[in-house]
This record gives sequence, structure tokens and C-alpha cells, in this order.
Amino acid sequence: MSYLNVTNVSHSFGGRQILEDVSFKLLRGEHVGLVGANGEGKSTFLNIVTGHLMPDEGKVEWPGRVTVGYLDQQSTLQAGTTIREVLRTAFDQMYAEEQQMLELYDKMAEASPEELDKMMITVGEIQSELEHSGFYSLDAKIEEVANGLGLGDIGLDRDVADLSGGQRSKVLLTKLLLQDPSILLLDEPTNYLDEEHIEWLTKFLQNYENSFILISHDVAFMNKVVNVIYHLENCNLTRYTGDYDKFLELSAIYKAQQNSAYERQQQEVAQLEDFIARNKARISTTGRAKSRQKKLDKMEIIEKPREKIKPNFKFKEARTPSRFIVEAKDLVLGYDTPLTRPVSFSLERGQKIAIKGVNGLGKTTLLKTILGQIKPLAGKVELGEFLAPGYFEQEERTKNENTALEEVWSEYPGMTNYEIRAALAACGLTNEHITSKVFVLSGGEAAKVRLCKLMLKEVNWLVLDEPTNHLDVDAKEELKKALKEFKGSVLLVSHEPEFYEDWVTSVMNIEDWTTKVI
Repeated sequence: MSYLNVTNVSHSFGGRQILEDVSFKLLRGEHVGLVGANGEGKSTFLNIVTGHLMPDEGKVEWPGRVTVGYLDQQSTLQAGTTIREVLRTAFDQMYAEEQQMLELYDKMAEASPEELDKMMITVGEIQSELEHSGFYSLDAKIEEVANGLGLGDIGLDRDVADLSGGQRSKVLLTKLLLQDPSILLLDEPTNYLDEEHIEWLTKFLQNYENSFILISHDVAFMNKVVNVIYHLENCNLTRYTGDYDKFLELSAIYKAQQNSAYERQQQEVAQLEDFIARNKARISTTGRAKSRQKKLDKMEIIEKPREKIKPNFKFKEARTPSRFIVEAKDLVLGYDTPLTRPVSFSLERGQKIAIKGVNGLGKTTLLKTILGQIKPLAGKVELGEFLAPGYFEQEERTKNENTALEEVWSEYPGMTNYEIRAALAACGLTNEHITSKVFVLSGGEAAKVRLCKLMLKEVNWLVLDEPTNHLDVDAKEELKKALKEFKGSVLLVSHEPEFYEDWVTSVMNIEDWTTKVI
């Protein structure tokens, strides 16, 4: 049984072809991983199948009665509502049915016997449906899923306006899972989840009876939850059965076959052209030359397989700083209320430290406090001498109307147009990306623009807040390599142990500092 049929869909954006004659079927029980490099059009594809975007050509059909739940990278929440209120909206239909039932009870007092009989039947049907759907245990269900994804630690009565970007993403994901749709469409759901909650989501998706389409650059996570891979590359979609590792194996074979077929055809074309050039002028062989020309004209030329542009990250190193980069004494993090008990620690020259811990405990707050962007509630932070820090923030907070080229040039006006373009290209961005406005780029492409700005600066201390969010697999591997080679100090917040475990000198768990119950 097919839940979704996509037939011959093509789509372009800003003069750039994203999808070309793409067809896709989502079958019952399929757990699909939609993979591809940053900017290939994965999120665009999901926006098309959900009707948020109309394709230039082709059609999208959802046969039968299916409900679709979509978590995208740009979902928002309304300020002034609590987490619990947002989660309850997952059951709006049930609450509407309950309201209808209560209104019927009110009308029964004045109803005629015939009307009363009809009302009793309707009320009975609604009551039965609500009981069958678990309506009277919704609060327990809300708390179970909310705790699974760490919202209980934040507090379900918190206003969503007070939440960080990562916490808001958790709320949206929790609401989506509570809705229990027939089909789940998930765009980077693990970006703001820590290890414990990624594990909870992994088990949920492993046991999910229906179908889902998942976009993720977390290879370990994807290997555990998907059984089909669709690979989006060069505007085309290719299907592979199996997990991500199996896809890598099969796609390598497929690409080798493509390259071999291209090389064989090029040899044949060269031989035919050579024969035609040597024999078309001679009367005795002109017939054979014309025959070869006809064969050449009818030949369906195989295009040379295009190589994916891979980034090449490298950080510029500034002069050697003092021995101690940071010394914190009795430091208490927080805004209005403390997030931690008083803690003391130091970061020495050359150390590379990863900071882990569940969301909402102050990892980003710690980085901003160390950098002097936020004042500590108590204690003090002393920075060393001759520091040249480089800070990578999780997300841009405003709609960036600059093109990628303008964004970098505004920070480095002394560089030439060619130098800026070369720097962006080294980060894996094409000319189309470079001349596009930052706000229309994918999350991964925008991250590469910010990494480019960081790599043009001479630094001896890198402060990185979730730098792998949105980055594709190749970009993450290249970033890991660059950080391994960097001779300066690194302070990294990350929820991906497989990214940092083999190169950091130590790991700090902020859960050891918190005043909260976790």
C-alpha cells in the first residue's frame, strides 16, 4: 500500500534547479531516510509533499485517509502560552468533541423525546470514541512523552517565549509525536536533543508502526531507525534498500558503474569520430563513414558524473596566548535565577574541552558568560592574555538579507571579490550559494557561511556552540579534521559524542553543576 505518490516533480528556486523529474513512493511500514548534501533540496522536497510549496511540474498525491505530521526547521510557537498548553493543542479535535458532548448535555433539559433519543445516541458515540482514544488519560500521556524528550526538566508551565531555540524545537517535536499521525515527516529532529533524548526518540521511531520520512545528518541515529534511503543529488532522487551504511556501500558501486559506462562510451565516441574523420573523404569508405555518423547521431550520450563539492576547512592560527585561557572562580550561571551551583574550573593553552549535558542547564549561557556577553550571577571569570577568540553561535537571530558574498565582505572589506569567493568555495559553497541571500540558504549552507567568516579570522581559541547542527556528513568530517589539526584551544558544546570523542582532551558535564533535578 502506498501512502504517498510523487510523480515527475520538477522545481526551481531563484533560477536554480532543485528537483528535476523526481518520482517517489512511500510504502506502508517504510522508515525512510532522505539524505544528500547541504542545499540539495531535502527540505524543499518535504515542503512540496506537504503542500507548503507548489512544484513547477508534476503531481503529489496522498491516496486514502492519512494524517501527516510535519516538523520542519522553521516551525514557530506563539508567545504567551505555556509548554503544557501547546502540547494540549495536539488533541484539539478531541477537546472539540468533548465540548460538543457537553453542549448536547446542556440542551437535553429542553429537548423533545425524539430529540433526546438522537442526542443520547450522539453523546454515546462521542463518549465511546473519546474513551477509545485515551482522552481521559491525556495529561499522563503528555507528561510521559514530554519527560522522554526532556521537557519535564524545563517545566511544563514555562512560557514558550522564555525558551531557547533548542527547547522550542523540543516542544514542537513532542507535540508532533503526541498527535500520532499516520505519517511523520521529520527535518533534523535531533539537532537540539542531547544523548539521552536522542536515545528516547530512537526507540520511539524503531517501534513506530506507521511510515516516516526523516532528514538527518546524524549517521548513528539514522542507521538505527531507517530501512530505506532516498538519496537526493544533482536534482535526482535514487532509492536504496537498507540503512545508511548499506546506502554508502551500494551508492559507491552505482557511481563506479556510472563512471565506467561514461569512460567506455567516451572511448567509443572517440573511435567513431576518428574513423569518420579519416574515411569520409575517401570514395571507397565514405559509406562506412556515413554509417558510423548515423550510429554516433543516434547514441544517447551519458553525462559525466558530477562530483559533489566537498568543503575544505582550516582555521588560521594567531600568536600563542598565555598559559591559562580561562579561569573561573565560584562561578554561578543564570539570568534571573541560578542555573548552577558555584563552580571553579580552568582552560589551559592547547586544551580542547567538550561540554555536554541535557538542554536548558546553561551550556550556551556558560559560553556567553565566559566571553563576557552575559554577566555571571556570582563569582568571576578571568581571561588570559593575548587571546584571539573565535565564536560560532548556534543560529542567526535575525533575517539576514545579505548575500553570502556581502555577509563575508562586510566583515573583511580589505579582501578582494575573488578572495571572498575562493574562501566561500573552500567551504563547499557554489556560485549559486555565494550570490544567494543568507536567509534563503539551507541551515547547513548558512552554517558554512558563518564558518567561512570564522576561518578568515586569526584565532588561538575557538568557542563553538553546536557547530555540527545542519551540517552534512562530509562537512562534519571535514570540520572534525580541522579541529584536530588546530593547535589552539577549543571549548565545544555538542550533543554528538561521535563527533568529539576521539580528539578532545576532556569532557565537562554541566549536569554535575546544575541546581535542577534531572
